Amino acid sequence: MKNTISYIKNLFSKSLLIIEKIGNSLPHPATLFAILAVLVMIISAISSYWEVQAIHPSDGSVIKVTNLLSGDGLRWIYTNIFKNFVEFPPLGIVLTAMIGIGIAEGTGLLSVLIKALVLVAPKKLITATIIFTGVMSHTASEAGYVILIPLSALVFLTLGRHPLAGLAAAFAGVSGGFGANFLIGSIDPVLAGLSQSAAQIINPDIHLNPAINFYFMFASGILIVILGTWVTEKIVEPRLGKYDGDVTAPKLEQITPTEKKGLIWAGISSLITIIVLLLLVLPDGALLRNPSTNSIIKSPFLDGMITAVMIFFFVPGIAYGIAVKNIKNDHDAVKHIIKFFSSMAGYIVLVFFAAQFVYFFRHSNLGIILAIEGADFLKSLGLTGIALIVGFVILSAFINMFMGSASAKWAIMAPVFVPMFMLLGYHPALTQVAFRIGDSVTNVITPMMSYFALIVTFAEKYKSTYGIGTIISTMLPYTVFFLIGWLILLIIWMITGIPLGPEGYLFYNDK
Repeated sequence: MKNTISYIKNLFSKSLLIIEKIGNSLPHPATLFAILAVLVMIISAISSYWEVQAIHPSDGSVIKVTNLLSGDGLRWIYTNIFKNFVEFPPLGIVLTAMIGIGIAEGTGLLSVLIKALVLVAPKKLITATIIFTGVMSHTASEAGYVILIPLSALVFLTLGRHPLAGLAAAFAGVSGGFGANFLIGSIDPVLAGLSQSAAQIINPDIHLNPAINFYFMFASGILIVILGTWVTEKIVEPRLGKYDGDVTAPKLEQITPTEKKGLIWAGISSLITIIVLLLLVLPDGALLRNPSTNSIIKSPFLDGMITAVMIFFFVPGIAYGIAVKNIKNDHDAVKHIIKFFSSMAGYIVLVFFAAQFVYFFRHSNLGIILAIEGADFLKSLGLTGIALIVGFVILSAFINMFMGSASAKWAIMAPVFVPMFMLLGYHPALTQVAFRIGDSVTNVITPMMSYFALIVTFAEKYKSTYGIGTIISTMLPYTVFFLIGWLILLIIWMITGIPLGPEGYLFYNDK
């Protein structure tokens, strides 16, 4: 038995090493995305020639491949290269947040906060705390990607642990655990709305609330924290070994009186900032509520969450800098931002090519056709019961490798699978939760995920040889164990018959 376990471990380790070597032997990530964009152009031309097409499940329209090498396709590319770049969602989000983070980093506030965390927090709980925070960050839109992931790498480095392991733990919580949460997130109303529209094909009177998966998502949050911590400490860190890069860890000296003064000023300014934001959100008719519904859901506050993130770092950063006297005037503040932005040059170049690949793939319709054909394939298998749900989870995970947006995928898949599963006796809440599991587990290993390029940039900071292969091989264990653990949890849930959330039933019986 021990020999068998040892053999499996060695085989798994060798497989990850091969994946890493192959991935890192590829060209620079920017070059790779450029090559992929060209490949999409070629594949679109071939597919168009062979008249590859699919029927859209919601409206019956014929979806054909758009030939990017045709006259119209080339004109579209020529006129949209700039637009693809500037409208690529992570670019503006990341750079906006970095204005606030640049101040907090440049003044030394982040370093002192990390030092305080390392000095105070129990070392055994650091990994779990990071993953828990990552899961919770889904409520705060993209903040987890641009803030928690790089900070977690720095925390691990400060503790003498491998920074890539810290990055991986945070990435696993933020992205791999996207389908788990301890609160209702911004994606929940979107998915529930799409599920309801699809379910009304069978039952026009059905209503689905945004919390139909909440009980399961809450339990999933606990599962992801436990599994993520175990994978980080038992698989990822031992495999990475000792960090031998050029980045030096901040010294773990006691916080000085000047730094304490700065933290007090930063704390007071943070409290004032929070109070102001709450006054703009909580009262009825508040400025940042939805002006039509007076709700926080789909409100300016949630739509502009990244602005709140920037302010939340900018204001305390300025206060800290003034207190410790490394900001004496506006010139000093701007210099801190400029210095921090200079480190983002590589990311901006990478995003240019990543954006072209993502938008070329989207415009070609290859992603939509793959999703529809995948759905048709699953239906053709004739599976039932638990096997059917497991198959749907795996299909969702596969499709996620080619389409990054959860809402876009569900808009295509829901009209097919929600009615189909209802006719087989399964409630839309179960279909939706199965989709969310599959949609989450492969997030951390697909370059189609919008923030994948940013994660590569964060990793390269600690060692220039780190690349796409490093990230995929490091994150693959999370995908494997998250998928296995989540499937076991879902099967137990189905066997016991526990509701998935308020009015989130497992089985559908239209009487």
